[in-house]
Amino acid sequence: MADEGFSTDGQPLPNGADTAPAAGMISQYVKDLSFENPNAPAIFQSQEPPAIDVQFNIGSGQVGEEVHEVTLKIDAKAEVNGQVAFIVDLTYAGLFGFRNVPADQIQPFLLGEAPRLLFPFARRVLADAVRDGGFPPLLLEPIDFGQLYLQQQAAQGEGGEQGTIGTA
Repeated sequence: MADEGFSTDGQPLPNGADTAPAAGMISQYVKDLSFENPNAPAIFQSQEPPAIDVQFNIGSGQVGEEVHEVTLKIDAKAEVNGQVAFIVDLTYAGLFGFRNVPADQIQPFLLGEAPRLLFPFARRVLADAVRDGGFPPLLLEPIDFGQLYLQQQAAQGEGGEQGTIGTA
């Protein structure tokens, strides 16, 4: 018996329907952005470089029949001598559409590949916000989200589905 949409020799059926698996970004956007500079202007008098703590979290949720939203949340805090220089919180999101993709392949895409596609744009928004706040731009190093997803899956075992990943 032939697979749905394919003949016995693996070729697409000649009905004109596109049966190939496809995944792609529909749109991307800033969902939330907050920048705080609570100790200005005094913090600009310090000559010491700030200690910067960056954390991120990835979440996903289904918003339509074949559409999922992926959110990349980045929180950064800079301190100089125990005083907060700045705090920036960014939630950058994208809508991703799927067609003919096996269900077991959607979650790895949403938590591994989708954040990789969103990250360069989120990185720019974050750097611009910090620069516009009066500090040198905060340029984050590239992150291998696919490897992080695989590491988290290995740590959790293959038992349950995970909707978010993150680091501290």
